[in-house]
Formats: sequence, structure tokens, C-alpha cells
Amino acid sequence: MAGALTGVSALALALAGCAAPPALAAQADRLQVVTTTGILRDLVHNVGGDLVDVVSLVPDRADPHAYEPTLRDARNVVYADVAFSNYAMLEEQSVIKTLDANLRDDAVSVSLAEEAVKYAAEIIPLVEDVSLDTVWLGVRAQGRGEQRGATRTSEVQLSAVAARGPGAVVAYLTGSFGNTERYIDSADGFDAADGYRDDTMTLPADAHTHLSWAFTEPGVYTLTLRARLQVDDTSRPIDLGEATYAFAVGVDPHEAAVEAGLVDPVVLDRGHADLTVDVDAGTLGFRYDPSGGGEHAQQTLPADGAIVEVPAKTRSEIPAGEDFRFLGRAGQPVYQLAQAVLGKHVHGEIDPHLWQDVRNAMAYVQLIRDILISADPAHARDYAENARRYLAELDALDAEVRATYAGIPPGDRHLVTTHDAFGYLAHAYGLEVAGFVTPNPAVDPSLADRRRLADTIRTLHVPAVFLEPNLAARSSTLTDVADDLGIRVCPIYGDAFTDTVTTYVQLVRANAASVRSCLTPNEGGTP
Repeated sequence: MAGALTGVSALALALAGCAAPPALAAQADRLQVVTTTGILRDLVHNVGGDLVDVVSLVPDRADPHAYEPTLRDARNVVYADVAFSNYAMLEEQSVIKTLDANLRDDAVSVSLAEEAVKYAAEIIPLVEDVSLDTVWLGVRAQGRGEQRGATRTSEVQLSAVAARGPGAVVAYLTGSFGNTERYIDSADGFDAADGYRDDTMTLPADAHTHLSWAFTEPGVYTLTLRARLQVDDTSRPIDLGEATYAFAVGVDPHEAAVEAGLVDPVVLDRGHADLTVDVDAGTLGFRYDPSGGGEHAQQTLPADGAIVEVPAKTRSEIPAGEDFRFLGRAGQPVYQLAQAVLGKHVHGEIDPHLWQDVRNAMAYVQLIRDILISADPAHARDYAENARRYLAELDALDAEVRATYAGIPPGDRHLVTTHDAFGYLAHAYGLEVAGFVTPNPAVDPSLADRRRLADTIRTLHVPAVFLEPNLAARSSTLTDVADDLGIRVCPIYGDAFTDTVTTYVQLVRANAASVRSCLTPNEGGTP
């Protein structure tokens, strides 16, 4: 049903002559639909049936948080009549950019996580864990910037332009599997000539990310950040101002505040704080949640109204390995604030993994039904009937897996996983997410880290841990600890299908069977 193309990128057109034809076509009798993930693709297929051609940008077995789209993906978007993304910051920003930049003006684009609330989807806010006894310090772009012309593909650029202190300050991410990515490093200065390129991080509007912060010497530090809004790839960045932030590293924060010229500042010593750019107001400051209560508990503070405490107890040794050489020689002391969540984890204010609760997937299906009917009203009855049958199947599936999970003894319902994707599963079916792979993600997992994880497993008498099959090849800590304790490593499916689990219904059943089998004493069998 795709019509004549206008504004198609040259690269996408060129691909048609040098690669195998993609699933979607410029001229087709069926509705052409693109989704971001395979799970959404399957939901659309069940509603659209033979009336739609549907492809996903993120392949099965791939991670939507990290996938980089190809030219073939862009070509599929060009030919789509309808596009479904999960959004709520689930997908890598480049996936959303590919979608929005290549979708035709007359095509329909729907963000399911946000829109499904109209169909009674239940949203779980992301509430930061405050179990660490130091502050978790991240970076936030607050507000959508719509009055400045921003869209969900716009970027907020935050550049470090100056720093003072007795040593270097470094902001970096530790990936889920030990790799590091540096964003700010004062050791080599800041280069205005190239626009501070090497000390600039980007965020989508209305999102925040976690970082690790390292300081090579104790003392008082200041860091000046400048913010700009890049509305699109062709427009000039819009200046959003700059601000200077103060840090007390291994010294008394009240004395450090005097040295930094601050008057009676709030000491940020616990909970979660973000260095924040207010995109709508054009200001920089802090958002601070001392109690871990989430969005409603956050305070707004000016940059000069607070000082970040990096206490002496954060002093540790630089670990060995190439990934941490930028901090100095292995074994040298460094003061570190750990990032709150292991891995690159840019996100919004809600948990995006709604489909882990079948009732939420049913809300997705109802929304998909209505969008397909709107895009192709000639087949409205077919879409409605397909959706009716599929919703009945999902309703029965929800009751089935609810009974499966209910068979796990209440004291054994503890999930230890590699990925923060199972909050909805736990909430809907009476489980508890007890932990993740590493409690201290700022450094490679140490022997002490492994002992703590082992202690958690022993204390809760956890008989098994859960690993997503598409991450198994890159994760060793969880499997090593499980081997040491003689407990099982069982599969659990989060964001992606595999060669054997290829539909949403199969995914839900596989998770229920695996969790029930692996957490129930004397259940036996292979999940």
C-alpha cells in the first residue's frame, strides 16, 4: 500500500541495487508495517495476519538497547505505511533516529509504551535503588523542548568546558560486560577548537543516564558544563547555558563548600542525583532524590546550591586491564562514585519492558488493532476479528502462567538475573527481583563482588539464577558464581526471541516454565 516516495535518502535507494530485496516493498497490496523489535513484530503479525507485511529493525537475538541499524533497515522504514516502536527509551537512540528520519510524512508512527496506557496498560516507574551508601550521580536532560522545535530524535549535548582541582576528573560508563566508554576526562584538557568533541555526551530529550565518576586525588573540584540542543542534523545547535558544579573528594564537604565559594549548599551524599539540563527553561542545575522515591520525591537545586560528596570510603585501587588504563596505573588509588546501573542505560521515567505482564501486551494488541484499522479501514472487520481471537488466547495465557507461577512456594520466588527487564514480570506474577550480576559496576567484578553475590544467593537460598540466551555468550560472572555454588543457570527471555522461542506466546510460556522449574524445590526436569 506504500505510495510514491518523496524525500527518500540516496543511501536507502542505492541499497536496492546492491543488496537482497528487504521484506517491505514500495508497491504492495498489503499494508507495510515496520516495528523496532521482534516482540512487537509478532504482536502485529497476530493482528494483521495475511493483510500486512511486517518486519522488525532489531533482529532476533539482538539487544534493542544497543543495536545499530543498517541501510537495509532504513530502506524498510522508507516503505512502511505504519511504524510501531516501544519507546520509553527501550531502543537505542539510533534505532529511533532511523525510524523517524526515514518514515514518510503520510505514514503513521506509534510509541506503544506511552500510548497503551489509554488501553489500561499498567506503568511501573523506574525508582532508583539507594542501597549504596554514597550518592549515585548521573546526567539528565529534563523536558521535551517542544517549544524549541525538539522531537524524540533531537539530542541534548552536554560538554565539559573547564575543570579545577588537585587531580583529574573522569566520567565514564562501565558496560554490562566490563568494557568502558569515556565521556569526560580533564587530564588532557578541553579543546574549544573542536567544540569539546572529546568531552561531550549526548542524551535524548527527557532522559537520563548513569555514569561512574573518578577523581585521581583528594580535594575540592569544580566542573563547568555547557549545554546545547541539536534539534536535527541540519540545524545549528541552540545554546542552553552553562553551570559550574562542585565536588568534595575525600574531604569535609562543608569546608570544601567554603573553598568553592558556595553558601550553605545541600550536601549530596546519598540517593540519586543528576547534573541536569532543563531543556525547556534553558538552565542547568541538579535533580536530587535523597530517598529513592522516584520522580515525585525529586528536588530541583541550582548548580551553586549543592555540593557532591565523594567520601574517603570511595577510595579504591585502579583495577588491572586495558579498559581502566585511562585512570592511571593498576593499583594506584582513585576515588570513585559508582554508576547506579551496570551498562549503558539511558532511560526515561518508566520501565519500558511492559510486555512481561501479559495484560500489558493485551493493551498493546488493542492499540495495534485500532491503528491498523485506521490505516486500512477496508479490512477493519478482519483486524478486529484477528485481535479478538488473539486477545482471547492472551487472556487464557495470562491465567495459565499465573497458575504456573503460583505453584512456586512464596519463600522461593527470588529472581537473580543479568538484565533489569523483569520488574513487570515480578509485579504481575508475585515474584521478587532479588538482584543483578554485579553489585558494584564501577569496576570489573572482583572476588569481593562475587562473594557478595554468592552471599545474597545463599542468604535467600536461591536455587537458580537466570540468564537471557542472547546475552549468554558475553556474560561469565553469573555462570561462574552459579558453578561455584552448585546451582543452576536457567534461561529467561527479556527483549528478544531466539531460534527456538520465536513468538510472544512461546516467550511467556518459556519464562513461566523455566522460573517454576528452577525455583521450586524438587520440581526437577529441564526448563
